[in-house]
Amino acid sequence: MSKEMETALPQENPLWVMRPRFRTVIDGIVAHYGAGSFDVVAGVEARGFVMAAAIAYATGVGVVPVRKAGKLPRPAFSASYGLEYGEATLEVSEGAFVPGQRVLVVDDVLATGGTAGATMDLVERAGGVVAGFTVLMELGFLDGRERLGPRKVHALLTV
Repeated sequence: MSKEMETALPQENPLWVMRPRFRTVIDGIVAHYGAGSFDVVAGVEARGFVMAAAIAYATGVGVVPVRKAGKLPRPAFSASYGLEYGEATLEVSEGAFVPGQRVLVVDDVLATGGTAGATMDLVERAGGVVAGFTVLMELGFLDGRERLGPRKVHALLTV
């Protein structure tokens, strides 16, 4: 997503401070997947952390951060992917997942699919099994979902 498009999108911050709406979002994601369908939630930096922590708390499972390169204190798996304006790298700590652990991946926006694809690849390289990928908003006109292949993708809102 271009910097211009990123700044043109409305910020989700009001969602975080409006308790009834935030609860509705989290409850909607949990209801879609079912509380027993994943063992841990992986949140993509940075707004994905907020949603992932709330989903993990609501379902009684753990949460794992997927961070930008160089921010994790332990050895990590990394994946780089192209952006319209450069390249980005994400990391997840080695040992973050028990082999075969079912992981729900959470981010705020699905745009071109680069971040989502890199994150799901990281989860699998780290031993997890992707149980699903969920976002608050999908920019359907950018075809990110199609770039993710047969993986399960859930969006609360598609524009």
